[in-house]
Amino acid sequence: MTIRYEANPPKILPEINTDESIIKFIKKIKIISEKCDAVHLTENVLGFQRVSPIKVGKIIRAEIPDLPITVSLRVRDKNEKEISEFVNNCISIGISGILILMGDPSQSGKQDSGQIPSTVVKRLREQGIGSQIDLYLSISNKPNFAKITKKIEANPKGFMTQVIQNLEQVQNLAGNLKEFSIIPIILFPSEKNEKSAKFLNLDLSEYSQKFEELVRKTHEITGDVLITSPSDFNGLSEFLEKLDN
Repeated sequence: MTIRYEANPPKILPEINTDESIIKFIKKIKIISEKCDAVHLTENVLGFQRVSPIKVGKIIRAEIPDLPITVSLRVRDKNEKEISEFVNNCISIGISGILILMGDPSQSGKQDSGQIPSTVVKRLREQGIGSQIDLYLSISNKPNFAKITKKIEANPKGFMTQVIQNLEQVQNLAGNLKEFSIIPIILFPSEKNEKSAKFLNLDLSEYSQKFEELVRKTHEITGDVLITSPSDFNGLSEFLEKLDN
């Protein structure tokens, strides 16, 4: 099974030692890397400033060289030059793929750059970047396929979804986007992730009953699953250990 773990790099806060936060973060990645096949590093989730996925990705590549890494790239915060620098850094480090997305509005009030994810992917592919690193776009868990022509025309390697709520959504995406890789994102159901579930309008009581079955059947369809567990690292770690047995 190709199971990816979504990891949010540490927030940058005045009262917290960033170097210590990075050390703790890398320790968690080492633990989870023994139970999953790859890791996806996010960038500034919800607009909060976090340690760059490139910075922690470089450390992970050095300490766990066989672990494939994908990262998120927020284009809302960057101009064309900054995007190119980010992508080139990813290639030089050995990152395997980039999810190019708009991103949430910056909590610092930084003005939007005007960059559009699908346009960015198209431009990078025209520059030959797609042959050096996999480029992904985000997609709704229940998209209107008639309205995502620009994303399809950008011709990414594939799509990473919004958090999947049921198997029917996976089947719908895979059936309508057969020429692309689909990486469904699934939220690990636990009390500690209740806040995230509410934010996503997800009923954890129903979702958790057949979670393992959802993971396994989703993987049968797409060959790839990204599991997120923003507030329960230990719970997901235990789940992955059982899943692998």
